[in-house]
Amino acid sequence: MSVLFYHFQSEYLRGNEQITVILPDKREDISPAQFYQSGKRYKVLWLLHGTFNDATDWIRRTNIERYACEKDLVVVMPSALNSNYSNWNGFMMGFQMYDFLTEELMPLIYGWFPVSDRREDNFIAGLSMGGRGAIKYAVNHPDRFAAAAVLSAAPLDFSAIRPGHPCPLLNSEEPRLAATIRNAGGLEAYRASNENVWEILDRLAPAGTLPRLMFACGTEDDLFYEQFRVFRAHAEEIGLKAHWFEREGYCHEWSFWDLAIQEALSFFELDE
Repeated sequence: MSVLFYHFQSEYLRGNEQITVILPDKREDISPAQFYQSGKRYKVLWLLHGTFNDATDWIRRTNIERYACEKDLVVVMPSALNSNYSNWNGFMMGFQMYDFLTEELMPLIYGWFPVSDRREDNFIAGLSMGGRGAIKYAVNHPDRFAAAAVLSAAPLDFSAIRPGHPCPLLNSEEPRLAATIRNAGGLEAYRASNENVWEILDRLAPAGTLPRLMFACGTEDDLFYEQFRVFRAHAEEIGLKAHWFEREGYCHEWSFWDLAIQEALSFFELDE
């Protein structure tokens, strides 16, 4: 397996961007010329990190390199700061993280690497903030991804957002959420935006156009497990079919995410 740490100047992020790319390794039974000139276009996983992390975290803290090698899979991991994978047009010259992935990074990878751009060969996953990013991309661009895995995160009911909500994820006075709402142009604009995955799922679940979805959470995850349970009940109400992965005793931690990404790779059915 080859790991590439690639830097380039991004138009959408207004500066240098670092991505980590895992590329398949040559098998011993074929020659270098046969392997590198085969013209094969590989399946690809767009793998998103969480808050306070970057493009190196998955490679440093899990065995994703080995898992990808076993699946003959390309994995692309961008750096997203603490952006929530959203556009922040008011930040300096503009930091358009949401648009960056689909409008710049995906064309770059499809054009410069041996990667398939077919929907059935593209998958997206992420943990925590990256899980929220993964489901946001999956429901807003269902034509681009065959499946998505949301690890230690869950869609939130934006109608419940209010000052003083006991869940910090829904407390409009919590600094991170307050900044996000201001960035969207206010609470009503936030509720009407592409961030409102809960509402988008309500609309799309009956249509049968969504990617296949997986949601995973540890039972001791104080940040997301309760919201994971709330969303699971809502998914049953709206007829949303998904693969649910829970593990007793795990919290918001890398030991869980290493297990969950293995489950996700099996769920993606990459060998078919």
